[in-house]
Amino acid sequence: MCAGTVPTVRVATWNVNSLKARMPRVEEWLAQVGPDVLCLQETKSTDKAFPAMAFSSLGYESVHHGEGRWNGVAIVSRVGIDDVVDGFAPGIEPDPEARLLTATCGGVRVATVYVPNGRHVGHEQWHHKLGWMERLRAHLDATADPTGDALVLGDFNVAPDDRDVWDPTACHGGTHVSPEERDALRSLCEWGLVDVFRRRHQEDRLFTWWDYRAGAFHKHLGMRIDLLLATAPLADRLSWVLVDRNARKGSQPSDHAPLVAEFTPAG
Repeated sequence: MCAGTVPTVRVATWNVNSLKARMPRVEEWLAQVGPDVLCLQETKSTDKAFPAMAFSSLGYESVHHGEGRWNGVAIVSRVGIDDVVDGFAPGIEPDPEARLLTATCGGVRVATVYVPNGRHVGHEQWHHKLGWMERLRAHLDATADPTGDALVLGDFNVAPDDRDVWDPTACHGGTHVSPEERDALRSLCEWGLVDVFRRRHQEDRLFTWWDYRAGAFHKHLGMRIDLLLATAPLADRLSWVLVDRNARKGSQPSDHAPLVAEFTPAG
C-alpha cells in the first residue's frame, strides 16, 4: 500500500511488554479499536520472529527493529509505511539497543520510541538516558519537519509533571520524575512538539503504567509515562485522545495501557 492522505488518522502507542506473550490481546485490540497506525514498544522480539504475517492478515503492514530478549519497537500501519529509519539517523551516535524506529504513514512522519529507563538518579544509565533524549532531538532535526505533520510517541520513561504520578511526594528523588529528566523532555518538545493528551486533559490524573505488584492498577497508583507528542499543525487537528484502561485489565495484560488519539485531515 502506498502512503497517502486519509479522512482521519487514528494512532496509538502501546508498550506491550513482550509481543509473544501479548499477541492475542494485540490482535483482539486491533480488531476492536481499529487504529490506522499502532506503535509498539518492548516487543522483546527479533526481526525474524516478529509476527508480520499475523498483522498482514488483519490488513496491516509492519516494520520492526528488534534485538530479541530486550527492547524492540515496531510500527504497524494500514495507511502505508515509507522512508523507514532504524535507530538514529546517520551521523548521530548509534544506539546498540533497539529503541527507535521512524517511518511515514499516511502522510504523517511517525517515530516510535522506547526511552531508556535510567535505573536510578545519578547512575550511568541515567546519564545515558539524558544523552539519548538529546540524540532523539538531533534525530528529529534529520528526519522530520516541525512545521509539517509528525508524531513522536511511545514509552518515554518520564512523567512530565506532578500530575502524572500517583504521589509526587513518594516519587520525588527517583528516576522518571527527576528535574533533569523532565528538562530533557521539555527540551525535546521545544523542537516543536505538543503533548496532546495534556492539552485535552489538563487537570486529569490519568496514567498509562501501573506496577504489577500490590494491586497498583486497582488502587490507581500509576504514572503517565507513555506520551503522544505531535507537531503543532497536527496537534491543532486533534479530535480526541484517551487512555484505554480496559486493555490493562483481564488475563496477562501488559503493565502499560494503550494511548489512542484521532486527528482530522489538513485543510
